[in-house]
Amino acid sequence: MPPAAVGALAAVALLLVFVLDRRTDSAPVQHLYYLPIILAAARFGMTGGVAAGVSAIALYHVANPQLLTFRYGEADLVQVALFLAVGTITAKLTQDASRLRRLAMTDDLTGLHNLRSFEARLEMMVRASGDSRTPLALLVLDVDRLKELNDRYGHLTGAEAVRTVGHLIAQGLAQDAVACRYGGDEFVIAVPRCPMSQIQRVADDLRRAVHDCAPVLSGKSFPAGTLSISVGAACASFAGRPALRVVPRCEVETGESLFRAADAALYRAKAGGRNQVCVA
Repeated sequence: MPPAAVGALAAVALLLVFVLDRRTDSAPVQHLYYLPIILAAARFGMTGGVAAGVSAIALYHVANPQLLTFRYGEADLVQVALFLAVGTITAKLTQDASRLRRLAMTDDLTGLHNLRSFEARLEMMVRASGDSRTPLALLVLDVDRLKELNDRYGHLTGAEAVRTVGHLIAQGLAQDAVACRYGGDEFVIAVPRCPMSQIQRVADDLRRAVHDCAPVLSGKSFPAGTLSISVGAACASFAGRPALRVVPRCEVETGESLFRAADAALYRAKAGGRNQVCVA
């Protein structure tokens, strides 16, 4: 639901509860203020929760005029405190849940998607490409000679090399592309609406960005050319194919076939001397 609609719904709910509270002066009715507070906090975070809580406190006072003289009973003090507590606690729980979802989807070294998240996104991208009859490209790459870097400078340097490549991938991604680190130094990138005529350029731009960077790894500056990647690329064209949604498991099978083709191209790029792109 759009934020404006959620905000309007929470405001209307607060007003409806206010009307009932004013007519009944009933504690069970007053507890209904919690519902729009929870709604606002869940959608807008701490700002929404506090704003809705303060609004509920104001409406609660207006609906019960004796409170305007600040003559609070114990139940009134508890109610006012609960309005704010419900808003802040709901907002905090929502933020924590959102953070946990991001952690569950994210590779902790590079900040890219992890394999489980990428597989889910790839299925959706295959389905969308099939429905729209647009091409989908897949790039599979790894860091060249990472073992030599590990052996000479230590595994922390190697880990930071992988992190650097991950950050360069993130910086060079198209807005609707999705990238994942699925192994130690192995990455895969899905690029929708990328035809065969463009895939070489996309992959080579990424290869050049890695090769041209002068990284700082484990506190030590390295010259440009220290890092390089080999890239295998493949492209699926869906023009003229039946809609994928009517074929069971077609999204998974198409994604797996595309990955195998790109991975085979990566092996050819490695065998051809590394720091190059090979298109299936």
